[in-house]
Amino acid sequence: SLSSSALDALQVFYAERDENARKYAALQQQFEPVANDAGELSMDIFAENWNDSQFWYSDETATFYAHQLLDAATDESVIAVVSTPSVFIALKNVLRSAPAGFPHPKLYLLEYDSRFSVFSEFVFYDYRKPLILPASLKQTITHLISDPPFFSPDCQTKMALTVSYLLRPSPQKHEDHEASRVIISTGERVEPLIRKLFHRAYGVRATDYEPEHERGLSNEYWCFANFEEGWGWR
Repeated sequence: SLSSSALDALQVFYAERDENARKYAALQQQFEPVANDAGELSMDIFAENWNDSQFWYSDETATFYAHQLLDAATDESVIAVVSTPSVFIALKNVLRSAPAGFPHPKLYLLEYDSRFSVFSEFVFYDYRKPLILPASLKQTITHLISDPPFFSPDCQTKMALTVSYLLRPSPQKHEDHEASRVIISTGERVEPLIRKLFHRAYGVRATDYEPEHERGLSNEYWCFANFEEGWGWR
């Protein structure tokens, strides 16, 4: 038989499991209608959690980023949105309202916030474990946007590992594929690190586009990308 301490630990485990299940059910009930709504989606229902470094982009910025990803996409493209849920919502809205014949690439949202699990495209992602991802996603992504939640070298470097895991081989090796579009949206002050992590591998450079956040931020944000269409280089 189990000792009293083992029984206590087991009870705590079951209590935590039941509480997590209750919280998830509540989340599903609250947010599932949003995910299934045929109308326009909004980030308004998803309150920012500043402790988790959540700062949503303005609708204009999110929609612009969405179009930048879609402009080079086809029906066969696969777009990964990494820790950038406001752009994911914008992508959903653009695709829902798109005219007949508009490409509909496959989407994935890699995100830590379980509220977004109401969307079928949700994949749980913790940047602290950058390679704990479904094997089915490895080297399958054609276009990607990433917004590291923190400016620290640790966070930026680990998310670069995730990008490397996700992106399919470069078109120089497989000429039958369209060129991948890579966007890294993060602080201006980490530009040297972004250049080190992404320029040689993907041609990512600082653009002159300045993303804006819904509630404003004191930190200056820059957009880094490996393509020039839609903006210019700094």
